[in-house]
Amino acid sequence: MTYSELSEQIFQKQSYLCVGLDTDSRKLPPHLLTEADPVFTFNKAIIDATIDFAVAYKPNIAFYEAQGPRGWESLQKTLDYIPKDCFTIADAKRGDIGNTSDLYARTFFDPTAAGLAFDSVTVAPYMGHDSVMPFLAYKGKWVILLALTSNVGSADFQRQIIGDQELFEMVIETAKTWAGPDQLMFVVGATQANELKRIRELAPDNFLLVPGVGTQGGSLADVSRLGLTKTGGLLVNASRSILYASDGTDFADRARAEAKALQLEMAHHLATIS
Repeated sequence: MTYSELSEQIFQKQSYLCVGLDTDSRKLPPHLLTEADPVFTFNKAIIDATIDFAVAYKPNIAFYEAQGPRGWESLQKTLDYIPKDCFTIADAKRGDIGNTSDLYARTFFDPTAAGLAFDSVTVAPYMGHDSVMPFLAYKGKWVILLALTSNVGSADFQRQIIGDQELFEMVIETAKTWAGPDQLMFVVGATQANELKRIRELAPDNFLLVPGVGTQGGSLADVSRLGLTKTGGLLVNASRSILYASDGTDFADRARAEAKALQLEMAHHLATIS
């Protein structure tokens, strides 16, 4: 998916909602456990319930890897089911030396390898440019680079001062020399909203993937005020607040209600930049 296509979807749906498919097999509604593939059945229902309000879906790969081969089967069926006009993110947080990164990139981008064809993958930048470039070699695919995350431990390294910059600022400035905003996004946690003004100064045209709204306590209003751009510029992820709004037979209806509420607020914020 191109930059302009993603922007078009945002304004068409009046939404920058990304639904995180962090599907924990231990938290599925009990009535689904007799299904042949409970995880895919759950994901399919969530996608059907939220498709009117979401522009992106982000399976967290760990939840599928933890189930071994059957988890990878659920992941592939889920990816195949997501409509092609939605942006897809493999939340894998990969990052290794070049030849290993090349295989990771093949895994998520080359359907002739593992059968997967995501639009993007999250990548850790700690090992530098040669760990990221193999992902950028795929035309039309995106790298979503970890910049300033929402977890408490982010301060251990990301906020350390190097010269006159914090490390996350150096990551953003350096990574911008590797690719343009049509192929490079940054992860910025919603609980780091106070830093969004500075991040927008460093990366005015790049999309930002923002987890942490909802269950983790991030403010959608603050993220939107500081992060939205004329092209949209944001994908705000919600996972648990949508997936586990209910553990009963009404789980899909409750998920839809949660997604709709977020979309309505997003439409309000988008109106302020029009």
